[in-house]
Amino acid sequence: MARYVLTLIAAIDDKELMEALVTRVEELLLELGARPDEPDWLARGKACDVFFSTVPPEYATTPVRTLIADGFSNAKVDVIIQETSDRRKRLIVADLESTLIENEMLDELAEFIGAKAKVSEITRRAMNGEIDFATALKERVGLFAGLPVPVLFEAAKQIRLMPGAAVFIATAKAHGAYVAIVTGGFTFFARQVQAMLNIDAVLANELIVEDGKLTGAVREPILTRNEKRAALLRLAAQQGVPLRSTLALGDGANDLPMLDAAGLGVAFHAKPAVVEQARVHVDHGDLTSLLYAQGYRISEFARP
Repeated sequence: MARYVLTLIAAIDDKELMEALVTRVEELLLELGARPDEPDWLARGKACDVFFSTVPPEYATTPVRTLIADGFSNAKVDVIIQETSDRRKRLIVADLESTLIENEMLDELAEFIGAKAKVSEITRRAMNGEIDFATALKERVGLFAGLPVPVLFEAAKQIRLMPGAAVFIATAKAHGAYVAIVTGGFTFFARQVQAMLNIDAVLANELIVEDGKLTGAVREPILTRNEKRAALLRLAAQQGVPLRSTLALGDGANDLPMLDAAGLGVAFHAKPAVVEQARVHVDHGDLTSLLYAQGYRISEFARP
């Protein structure tokens, strides 16, 4: 019989609220016909595992989320339900912008040409899946034709790591995971983050430069949604990691095929259209939520 684990993760430590929520979730699981074990606290007041059997995740997820929305409406708590096997992932593939970092780097570059509103709107529509990603990328990059390369370095100074990113990556690597950035963004910025977080590999798009200036073009082939999925499959094969032992995370519509292919695919603070389609989403917590999702206790977290 398959075993499952339901993990509740609070954005803010709240012992009283979390204990009340865990108790109510146990009662709900019993009502659904599951047989929950005693709660296992990964971090008291912050994250808790409830192991159960009989009822599959897809049968329990909606009732639990409804319970939280109706009975604990002020609680910022994420819920992840999955099988217990291969829970700690050996390959992590992460999107970059609005995932590992808070920025959208083309939006940052747009500040230098006074076009941030225009670029941000194209970015928003592309990430929601309203327009084709490659078309949107070419349209935005075309605006930067003639921009001197030193401006890229100025924009890179604006990079802000997503809260929890350093601990998330350091802990994963300390426990033997291989970590890659796979992004529809650009190699120039991804390499900066790779150095900051000691990430193993980068797959990204490349801005074409001539005579020290951006040409306004991107080197083909462009890394789009299908290439992101292919990159996950290729990295898993290269590292000898079965797909069930992979974790992928991203926020945009172009991440969905990659999330769907991974053993645990997480839409992280994602666009509404992405949340609707993703099997797992983290809406409230920081990136350490993905450590709790893998069963790490806070005492196991590495400090970067």
